[in-house]
Parts: sequence; structure tokens; C-alpha cells
Amino acid sequence: MELNGSFIVLILLSVLIFGRAEIYIVTMEGEPIISYRGGIDGFEATAVESDSDKKIDVTSELVTSYSHHLEKRHDMLLDLLFDQGTFKKLYSYRHLINGFAVHISPEQAEILRQAPGVKSVDRDWKVRKLTTHTPQFLGLPTGVWPTGGGFDRAGEDIVIGFVDSGIYPLHPSFATHYTEPYGPVPKYRGKCEVDPETKMDFCNGKIVGAQHFAEAAKVAGAFNPDIDYDSPYDGDGHGSHTAAIAAGNNGIPVRIHGFEFGKASGMAPRARIAVYKALYRIFGGFVADVVAAIDQAVHDGVDILNLSVGPNSPPTTTKTTFLNPFDATLLSAVKAGVFVVQAAGNGGPFPKTLLSYSPWIATVAAAIDDRRYKNHLTLGNGKILAGICLSPATPANRTFSLVAANDVMLDSSVVKYSPSDCQRPELLNRNLVQGKILLCGYSFNFVVGTASIKRVSETAKSLGAVGFVLAVENASPGTKFDPVPLGLPGILITDISKSMVLIDYYNASTPRDWTGRVTSFKAVGSIGEGLEPILHKSAPQVALFSARGPNIKDYSFQDADLLKPDILAPGSLIWAAWAPNGTDEPNYTNEGFAMISGTSMAAPHIAGIAALLKQNHPHWSPAAIKSALMTTATTIDRAERPLQALQYSGSETISFVPATPFDYGSGHVNPRAALNPGLIFDAGYEDYLGFLCTTPGIDKHEISSYTNAPCNYTLSHPSNLNTPSIMISHLVGTQTVTRTVTNVAGEETYVITARMAPAVAIETWPPAMTLRPGTSRKFSVTLSVRSVMGTYSFGEVWLKGSRGHKVRIPVVAMGFYR
Repeated sequence: MELNGSFIVLILLSVLIFGRAEIYIVTMEGEPIISYRGGIDGFEATAVESDSDKKIDVTSELVTSYSHHLEKRHDMLLDLLFDQGTFKKLYSYRHLINGFAVHISPEQAEILRQAPGVKSVDRDWKVRKLTTHTPQFLGLPTGVWPTGGGFDRAGEDIVIGFVDSGIYPLHPSFATHYTEPYGPVPKYRGKCEVDPETKMDFCNGKIVGAQHFAEAAKVAGAFNPDIDYDSPYDGDGHGSHTAAIAAGNNGIPVRIHGFEFGKASGMAPRARIAVYKALYRIFGGFVADVVAAIDQAVHDGVDILNLSVGPNSPPTTTKTTFLNPFDATLLSAVKAGVFVVQAAGNGGPFPKTLLSYSPWIATVAAAIDDRRYKNHLTLGNGKILAGICLSPATPANRTFSLVAANDVMLDSSVVKYSPSDCQRPELLNRNLVQGKILLCGYSFNFVVGTASIKRVSETAKSLGAVGFVLAVENASPGTKFDPVPLGLPGILITDISKSMVLIDYYNASTPRDWTGRVTSFKAVGSIGEGLEPILHKSAPQVALFSARGPNIKDYSFQDADLLKPDILAPGSLIWAAWAPNGTDEPNYTNEGFAMISGTSMAAPHIAGIAALLKQNHPHWSPAAIKSALMTTATTIDRAERPLQALQYSGSETISFVPATPFDYGSGHVNPRAALNPGLIFDAGYEDYLGFLCTTPGIDKHEISSYTNAPCNYTLSHPSNLNTPSIMISHLVGTQTVTRTVTNVAGEETYVITARMAPAVAIETWPPAMTLRPGTSRKFSVTLSVRSVMGTYSFGEVWLKGSRGHKVRIPVVAMGFYR
């Protein structure tokens, strides 16, 4: 490295006093291992062709020597610029991007920006978690698992990496006692950390790798080893849950409070689990740690990467959604042949709330499946009030007195403790509660997590109550009420109007003296049984919380010419494994299983199903797997009606509306059909570079900074990227886009048809085409503005094959005047 005059000035500046240190991610000139094609004396090329099945041998001498060369350059730059003790390097990134994470002051970051060989300096930003029955609902046991040899072979030797909150390795969902022994996976090179306190080994053949990444969290002062665990151990619950959804063992009984709620299974029960802990219970995580985890996972040889995580907010220096250290790292992961799945986000039902943007990522929205849990409260006046909670009933053919928590306080001065939410049994009079049904109020404390339904149940039980009712008297729009398993009869009344019926009945039936004190409790009621689910034919439906499109290309929220989300999968009320001290959901503390909701739960469904596809089609690219999932997805529910989405109508009421591709992408996943899609829309690293280079507003130098590649290849328009969807955010006049399909089945003739909402005309060419096995053909789709509506128009293109294959892609466009 030569020293020029300006560089010497930078070194002199570096001895100045600096402000408060922060974490920065720095990218450097020079190729990372994944794309280095040679040119430096003494170091041979390490890259493999992006369309090749061949993987980089990270154990080879040429890879390790080039890796050491990159790290040496990182260290040399920092040592030249700054005095020892004024900075702390956290990670060297060498495999997917060439750069490092460092803890320095803003003034030092500015010096780094000016240094020769530095391409970008981004201040770190935080990420957060995007927080069973579904295998049967998706048709896996009969439709997909037999093709892989049954559940005991489903996902065999496919390694799924989880960048999450760790794992509880002793859970039955990950145990190997009752399964056929797992052999080695030679392609996977990850290591297993041992817990420093307990000496616990995290790996057992099912779990093949377990590492944790917390350097950024530690220097930021966010990490607490007492609750965050300085190991891959899951102190949260979220990581164990997502791993079990994708790859948990088959047929594990879900038992809580002595009741069995069915048997849990992962989508690919025989797949291996590789844990990369980078998320923590209180603060979420830092991008520097997450990027290090992803870099390591790809280095280790995972096949699939599950990310139930999204950014809190973009860094101030980042303009483009597709270009930042996080998405650039994932682009390199896809180049390495890894299928990347990311949760869409939980900001729904509002538009432009997605947290996953890039075309190389499979972005997953969340659906409600066909299982609902309902319960009811019968009042003494004969009225029946619907509610939720997975609980047993009060004894049959009997009613019990209702007592409100506010009427059984030991001391009226304790109102400051919110006694009505029934979190503190010591505030209430056991003599007045025993043998009765305790009425409690759903306060804001439940929303923020400082109160829980589990704690209400514990309070009622400790006071000798036969059951409890938790009534919602007011709620913010979007408040999510999920049923909770309970050992004691209990019910949550979520409808405010029904809560008022209960309160009115109680007040009318409860005489009081002149001071307001109750003289006798005359209101009575009984709680029904809520342990059995009700199966609905209206499923699947798009969950209210699931983030919505349209996708954005920059942080001024301009619409992108790329449809997101990509696909819909179950994400509401999902039963799966839990860590014993998991705190992500207060209602499941100290439980072995939890039933929770979020796009965090939807993503691992797709990761597990992708493992089944990878097992059956080992040479398919990440884009091919994504295409197979998308083109075979369904847009109708089990009652043969168009999919619906939960949405607000008015300020607080929630109703179902017709769903659109901005809600579900291509539709709800159909694993059986995805195994045999007929045609695929393939794309590779060069295509994604072309998309970036063609997207208006993206600086070519910025592309080069993150990809180390020049813009030699463009697509004329970003909507020409070969994705299994078409999106034109600004259609003026007429525009033609092209797509290339590849036949992955036998010879077949496909007839091409299309339909579109009236504001936009659609035509396809040719009308039909015949493809031999393994061959590719182009077709075009022409869209023309008929009328300007100021809203998006939706449509679809169908390719229907003579041998029964049906390939569907959604089309979305908004017309503008010339």
C-alpha cells in the first residue's frame, strides 16, 4: 500500500480527540473470496462461476491465504490511520463482502471515508425479530414427504442456517434419541461452540453448527451476559421456534398444562439445523453482527438461510433499499448458491410497510391458516359472549358468582398498582374470590408486555377462583389478541361491545351500599371449553399484521419496479418449540412450546419447503427454487374463493377485503405443486447487477462500492429482470417486458393467456410455444394505458401446458398520462 501526501495528513488528523464511538461497517476496494478472479501477485483466483453448481472450497490453501491477505489489509489500514486503543475492530468480512466492522468515533469514520482503498463507511443500525398444524394444512405428509422418502427422509442432508436468537438444543423437536442416526454432512464446515458456563454441547447430528455473534452488541453496551447468554443458547424463544417450524422433528406432542394440542412437525423434519445467533431478547441485534453471521453461514456451506429479522430503520447514509451492507451480503450469498428467505415485516395492514426489498431474497408474507380457537362466556341472563383462550370449561351444569377485581381489593389505596389487571394476587381478598369467577380488565400493560394472561391465570388460581374473565374495554387499532393455553378456565373478551354487555350485566346484578361497596355478588356465569380448534374453509387469509407492498426503491418511498412480497405462508397462531426461559412472549415463560404469530413464523415455513425442493432438485439455483414456489402458489382459498385480507374499515373495525398481490405476492404456497412446476424463471448474479444498474436513481459508483462490479450489463428497464412477476410502477403509453422460461419437465406445449383490470390493456406473444426438456424460450408481455385511474391495476399471465402444468405470474401496473 503506497502512502501519498493526503494519506499522511489523515494519519496526523487521527491523533485528535474524538467524539463518542459508534459502530461502522466499512467496505474496501478489492474482491471478496466469492468473486476474486485473480490479478494480485501470489494469490490465485478463488471465485467460481455464478451459474455453476460448484462451491468454493473454503479449506483450500488458495482461499485461506487470500482470506488472510484481506484481513491483513484491514488491520494494516486501521493501524496506519489510528493509534492503538482508539479503535476496536469487531469483524473482518472476507467471504461475501470485503470489509470490516469497527468501533470508532464519527471523526475517525470521516477519516476512514477519505482513506485510499475505502469504498463505503456505513454507521451500523439495529434489526429486530419479526415476530402444529401447518404441515397438514399445506398437504406435506401426503403430497410432498413421500417423494423424499416419507417424513423420516424429508429434507435429508439439506442444511438450513438460522440467523436468529439461538437454540435450546435439549428440546424434543431437535432431539436425536428416537430418530435414525444422522450421518456426517461433508459439505458443511461450521463449528459447534460449547457453553462457557454449563459446558453444554449444542450439536447432536440434527443440529450441525452453533455459533454466536455479539461483538457489536457488546461494544455498544447493549449486551447483558446474564440474560443474553454469551453462547448460542436461546434466552428468548424466537430462534428455537423458527428452527422448529422449518426443520423440527416430526410428531412431537405439544403439551401444556396437562393438555395436548396436537403434534408439531417442521416442514422438512430431516433437514439439519445450523445456528448463527445474532439476535438478543431486549435490544434485537446489530447489522454488524448479523452480517458477520451471514458471512460465516455461507462460508460454512449452508444450503438455505432463514432471516426472521428486519431493520428498525435505515442508516441515514443509505438511499437505496437494495444497496447496503445487509442486502449486498445477501446478494453475494445468493451468488454462492444459497437460497435466502426473509420475513416481510409486521407493519401491516398499511401500504409500503415491507422490510425486505431485494429481488434476490424470497420475501414472505403471513397468512392465517384454517385453525381458529374460540370460547364463550354464558351469563346468568342467558346472553352468550364470544371470546378466546385455550382453556378447559368450568364444571358442567353450574354457574358461579362473578367478582370484579376492583370490588375485592384488600385496600382501596392500592389503585396505583392497577389491581384490575390481576397481576398481583396479594392485592386481592382471597375470601371474596375463592370459588368464584374473577373479572379482570385488559390494560395497556398487556400491550407493552408488563402484564400477561398467564399471570392473570396464576393470580386466579392462587386465590382459589374457579376461573377468570379478562375484558377488553378499549384497544388501539391493530392490537393483536391471540389465544393463550391455560390450565384454569379462562376467557379473553376481545370485542369491546361484548365487554360492555358483561360490565352492564355485572353492575345491574351487583347491589352496593351508599359508599359503593358491594353488599352481595349476584351476577353469575360459566366459561365454555376452548381447547378444540375450529377448522375454517375460508383459509388462508392474509393476516392483519403482515406487511404490505408496494415495494420501495429508496427511503423517500418511491415505488420500485419489483413486486413484493413474493409469497404467502402460514404465520398466525403457529405452535412450535420454545426455550424454557424464553421471554419473547410473556404468556409462554417456562413452557416447552409456544403458539405465536408474525411474518417471523411465515419465513421458516418457506425455508423448510425450500429444503424439500432442494432435496428433490439439488442443482436448482436459488432463483429456480423461488420461481417454483411462486408460479405454483394459489390465489384462492379452500372454499374456492379469491383470497381475502384483513384490513381496517373505519378507524378501529377490522374486516375482510379482497386481497391483492401487494398483500400476498404470487399467492399462498402450494408445496406439492412447487415440486413439479413445469417451467422456471431463472436468474443469476449478473441479472441482479443488471437490475441494479437499470434502476433509476441508483448511483453507479454506489453499485460498484457494494458489488465490486461495473455496470456493463443493463436490462433497458428494471421490470425486465427475469422474475416470476411483473411490476411497472410508472406505465406511460405502451411498454413491453420480456421473460425467459426454462423447461424442467418433459417436452410440453404451453398456451399463453393474460387478463388485466380494464384500465390497462395486456397482450402476450407468442400465443403458444413448445419446449423440450432443459430448453429455454422467451415470451413478451405488452401493457398499454387505457385510462388513468391513479391506482394500481392487477392482472396475471398464465402458461398452461399440454401435460397439465399451470404456471402463473402476477402483473401489476399504474398508468400515467404522457
